[in-house]
Amino acid sequence: MDRGTERETPPGRGAGDDVVLEHTAAGRVPLAVILVDRAGLVSHWSRGARRLFGVTKEEAIGQTAVDLLPVSGALPDDEDTGSQGVFAHYDGLGPDLESSLDGRLSYPAAGRARLTVPERDRVDVLWWAYPLVGPGQERLLVLAADAGGLRQDLPGTDGAFERIAPGFALHTDFPGADELARRLPEILPSMSVGESARIVGQVLELGYPVLEFSQNERVPVTPDWGVARRAERRARRERAALAAAEGHPLPDDAADEGEDLEYVAVRERLEFLNEVSGRIGTSLDLAQTIIEVSKAVVPKFTDVAGTYLREQVVAGEGFPDGVPDTTTMWHRVALEHTDEPGRWDDVVPVGEAMPFPAHTPFFQCMTSGDPVLVPRISEQMGHMIASQFEKRDIRPLITGRSMLVVPLKARNVVLGFMILLRHPERVEFNDMDRVTGAELAARAGLVLDNARMYTYQESVAETLQDSMLPHIPPRMAGCDIATRYLPGTLLGRVGGDWFDSVKLPGARTALVVGDVMGHGLNSAAMMGQLRTAVQTMAAMDLPPAQLLRNLDDLAQRLGDSYLATCLYVVYDPIAGELHLANAGHIPPVIVHAGDGRSELLDLPTGAPIGVGGVPFEAIRVRVEPGDRLVMCTDGLVEVRGEDIGVGLATLSESAAHPAASMDDACDTIIRSLNTRGGRKDDVALLMARLNGIEPDDVAEWRLTLDPAEAGRARAAVGEQLHEWGLARLADTTALLAGELVTNAVRHSRGRGITLRLVRGDTLLCEVDDDDPTLPSLLAAGPDAEFGRGLHVVGVLAREWGASRTTTGKTVWFELTLPRR
Repeated sequence: MDRGTERETPPGRGAGDDVVLEHTAAGRVPLAVILVDRAGLVSHWSRGARRLFGVTKEEAIGQTAVDLLPVSGALPDDEDTGSQGVFAHYDGLGPDLESSLDGRLSYPAAGRARLTVPERDRVDVLWWAYPLVGPGQERLLVLAADAGGLRQDLPGTDGAFERIAPGFALHTDFPGADELARRLPEILPSMSVGESARIVGQVLELGYPVLEFSQNERVPVTPDWGVARRAERRARRERAALAAAEGHPLPDDAADEGEDLEYVAVRERLEFLNEVSGRIGTSLDLAQTIIEVSKAVVPKFTDVAGTYLREQVVAGEGFPDGVPDTTTMWHRVALEHTDEPGRWDDVVPVGEAMPFPAHTPFFQCMTSGDPVLVPRISEQMGHMIASQFEKRDIRPLITGRSMLVVPLKARNVVLGFMILLRHPERVEFNDMDRVTGAELAARAGLVLDNARMYTYQESVAETLQDSMLPHIPPRMAGCDIATRYLPGTLLGRVGGDWFDSVKLPGARTALVVGDVMGHGLNSAAMMGQLRTAVQTMAAMDLPPAQLLRNLDDLAQRLGDSYLATCLYVVYDPIAGELHLANAGHIPPVIVHAGDGRSELLDLPTGAPIGVGGVPFEAIRVRVEPGDRLVMCTDGLVEVRGEDIGVGLATLSESAAHPAASMDDACDTIIRSLNTRGGRKDDVALLMARLNGIEPDDVAEWRLTLDPAEAGRARAAVGEQLHEWGLARLADTTALLAGELVTNAVRHSRGRGITLRLVRGDTLLCEVDDDDPTLPSLLAAGPDAEFGRGLHVVGVLAREWGASRTTTGKTVWFELTLPRR
């Protein structure tokens, strides 16, 4: 809406006394503002009313409105104004206004007429009458303006004065002003509650008018430019009746009345379709669009509207192929009606899916793609339709009603259809209704298809992103992990945020949070590539700074279209230490278990991945058992128009809040930061409780390259497990450890071997050597001397694997601890 300016009241003038229509390129046109109370008396008469009608405020207040406003007069039919349009000289505002003043009209009315005003020439007048509903004393608001002034002073309107919404100022010098202020959106429905509050606040608190102007927006009622045509039609009817009574032939112009009525009917249909088009498609949400389509036609066009969609459309799948047949399932997705509440709910509930037989009008509509009109549903047809509903008799709901079935099509494929029913006492659907229904369905089908395509594309993108986001186990060696992911609130909300955890040698865990800048499928795909690269390089046990360096090089090779931030942390539960490196990401928060204090870690920021040629630094941070590490993407802490420091402070504060579990702690952070409003980006959150591993739960031995070391390893492992109270695992662990040591002795290059046992949630056994070649399973025959060791490990261990290290490789296996 184009808004007019707001001006202070000049000295010596009361607020609301002089209300105008204003155009930024033109002058001011006085607007008469008149309020009529429930007794039919004038309770407010503005200066504009005095100018237009020649009556002072003192003379008007308290007088009967019908006596002051010209509402009757002669209707000569021989006058034509030429280029000004066809309308009669009419000394009165019209019977509609008289009906409004008498309280006989409960809906807005408007018109155009020519008045004879004392001491002035005849004046063209546009008028509006808005009934006021509510507890206040005022019953009617009447607005009027000089049409000639509008034509002269509003250039560029092209004569379309009916598009001008009368803007007016509220005022405080009459009873009931507060009540009228609260009902302002009812008078002008296009006005929002926020706009109404602003206008009322200015008028009541500051005391000067608000000028509102719109050249494009529809108003509740528009002036009737067919005053003369209506008068002429009435005169023709009177002449025709007189001629018929006297037995004379009908006047030649009597046939024109049918043409006028047809013109009015077509105009009403076009206005209805225009109104429906404006009410549907306000969002790309499929469910919301379906509801809008159903509500748009009830009750103005029909009394019952049932919407059915094909199964593929409801499921958010691809575009349905082929012509529907008797096996096609149709889902009832909406039902709108004017009957008493609940009458349809149990018989034809929303959500039901059913096929339709070939002999029904519904099948004819869905296969032909054309509307099907049934003027009245006979008892026979009602019985035929009702036979599809097991144990439910819908005949009382449909028999005797007029029915129109219209297809919802897109690209010549039927996505669904609407069943429209009118009450028996209402005029039945006709051919013009069928054309209107077809046009309505075409527009609705296009809107539904847009929503369907968006829903489908969004589903594809979300599926892609979900497949790329890892399912992190809640427990890793020496730490507990909880994660949250929230999609963005913008259209195309799929983004490039991710988190991950990777098991490393030495019972360590790599924790990662990253964010590819941008949104959409490309960002999600880039995120998947970077996440895979991080996992691969983490499995090689690269130091954090070197890993980010390699990741930046990879991003450069993939192209220069994307940037990403990444925070990479390695947690060593045995040493009680974090090793961190940052690539342009927001810093993590440490919550100390001892005093509950939260700390935003100060670490080198680094440049985002993809910038290229920038070094990365890593730091080490000591942690204690029970400390919590919180890592997230900037979508959680950054809000447009707000300093990111505010979000980081809120993150630190909410992270320190006591919680019963890790999941509760994550939810607390989300609630604290996600309810501030303004968030549009997606969010990744990872929280790790750093439990640590006690030194008593770790045993380590250095072994030489002597083949006899395999026996020593088996003995040492068995003894240690008895000491830990895990005698039930001693034999199996000793056997598998001996196999790994044997392989290490055979392939080591001479720097020695390390055997390590770690008791945590599982029993972990690791063997390190200096050979970077990773072992692989071999097909070992009955007589083969080598190759059976890893087969034994694969069968008896819960899990096993191998990874390269900076000095060689680590081969490991895990066993499940027995229940205590």
